[in-house]
Amino acid sequence: MRRSNARNRVASDSNSDNNSKKMMDPAMKLQLRSATTTTTSSPSRPSLFPRHIPKPSTTTTSKSRFACIATLLLTLLLLLTYKIISSKSSPSSSYSSSHQRVRYGIIIDGGSTGTRIHVLRSGGGGGIKERELLDLGSMRVNPGLSSFAKDPEGAGRSISELVEFGKGKVPREKWAHTEIRLMATAGMRLLGPEAQGRILEACRRVLRSSGFKFRDDWASVITGSDEGIYAWVVANYALGTLGGDPLDTTGIIELGGASAQVTFVSRELTQSGSSHIVKFGNTTYNLYSHSFLHYGLNVAHDSWREALVTKNFNMASQSLQEGLRIDPCTPTGYLHNVESWKFSPSSGSDQSQYQPTVQTKGNFSECRSAALMLLQRGKDKCTHQHCDLGSNFIPHLQGRFLATENFFHTSKFFGLGSKAYLSELMSAGQNYCGEDWLRLKKKYISHDEEDLLRYCFSSAYIVAMLHDSLGIALNDERIKVANKVGDIPLDWALGAFILQTTTATDADVQNNHSWGATIFSDESPTLLSVIGIFIILLLTAWSISRWRKPQLKTIYDLEKGRYIITRVGR
Repeated sequence: MRRSNARNRVASDSNSDNNSKKMMDPAMKLQLRSATTTTTSSPSRPSLFPRHIPKPSTTTTSKSRFACIATLLLTLLLLLTYKIISSKSSPSSSYSSSHQRVRYGIIIDGGSTGTRIHVLRSGGGGGIKERELLDLGSMRVNPGLSSFAKDPEGAGRSISELVEFGKGKVPREKWAHTEIRLMATAGMRLLGPEAQGRILEACRRVLRSSGFKFRDDWASVITGSDEGIYAWVVANYALGTLGGDPLDTTGIIELGGASAQVTFVSRELTQSGSSHIVKFGNTTYNLYSHSFLHYGLNVAHDSWREALVTKNFNMASQSLQEGLRIDPCTPTGYLHNVESWKFSPSSGSDQSQYQPTVQTKGNFSECRSAALMLLQRGKDKCTHQHCDLGSNFIPHLQGRFLATENFFHTSKFFGLGSKAYLSELMSAGQNYCGEDWLRLKKKYISHDEEDLLRYCFSSAYIVAMLHDSLGIALNDERIKVANKVGDIPLDWALGAFILQTTTATDADVQNNHSWGATIFSDESPTLLSVIGIFIILLLTAWSISRWRKPQLKTIYDLEKGRYIITRVGR
């Protein structure tokens, strides 16, 4: 009976509900339908209809994040793999790391009187002060390249001998990475372009087949200013001032065979051809560097001999009788063989004609005056307020200076130390010029006779250049004579090597600082490929995450009397 009554109550309730559904306004139905998607049951008031609304799933979100992270890791893994494979497949890559630490180089100095090879090695840290420079050895052959103007192939043969010497100093496995450069100087600058070209081409043929790293433009005639800058670089490298305060640097005055160079940091405005900017790290040096062709010691001495014959100077034209010349720059008692003298074509001396007799009468003061006349040639063409050497203006010499090459050789011959004053050289020259030739030969029995003949002139020429022309006081302590600083020779070829290795190593550091820097450079084709791969992988991961994460919507179905979950857009 109770069950029957219960069924009747349920049936009547059901009928009343159906009637209410039929009588419900359609707008109310839509409102109720939409409201049911957000209505929640209250704990104190049970819901009329049982609902099972699923909570938003965090699983799909986690999967999406995981997919993005996995994509990034996969991309980085691909980049790293690419770097490792490319470094192993490239022969130069495995060499580059050790190449930064140790670098070999060969500089061939084509000087006016001889050709010298320098085999060099650098290593150490990235900064110029931390690098170690080693001169592994040098070798000289005579005569200079300019002597082969009529026999260019002879220049090539002289270079071959030097190349073999270089091969014995550089490990064989390093030959292909060792740059070899030929830099000819003032002797070659005195030749015409055609003669220069023939000599250089003969040398290039030898260097191409040497086994060392070589390009044709690495065999050239360098400018005198470059020669001076290279000498300044090696001097300040040896002194430890390269890369530091410009005012702490030391200037260089070179006296070569065919030219002289003056290079130093100057605060004065100079001519554009003599002003040069050199950078080391973050330091910029404004250098005055000028080369004075024909002012080298050997060329100047030859010019003096020409003057004796051609009467180019009043001093040289003094004579006791017609056809007799007095030479104050050669010790008394030496007999000149004028017919054996070789003059340049521009001297104006016809050696086929009768040559005058030259009588030696060594006198330092007169020789100094003659040397000063040589140094002042062309001064009438000076376009500046004042000219120091010929028609050339030189800024005021600032700071300390090293006098090298023939300055050193002359001082060494007279037994003078590096700190000796010019006054000491002048005193030694006076004694030497006034000495009898036969006594000098006995005193310096181990010296070459041709060299002994030049020391009177060289001492007078140095005093005339440094004191009378450049204004350096006879007791000036700022200038010192040297050919080495410590164990480092003050040879411009070493300066050239320092500049080359500094530039190359800085480029290596920038290019190989990190593999990321190589990949992410603006001009790197690798960057475009990596970006493309990354975008494709990212889109793929996003598509997968969208496919694995369905878009769900929960609604209440009034007809069925329950909530249902449907998939949107599927």
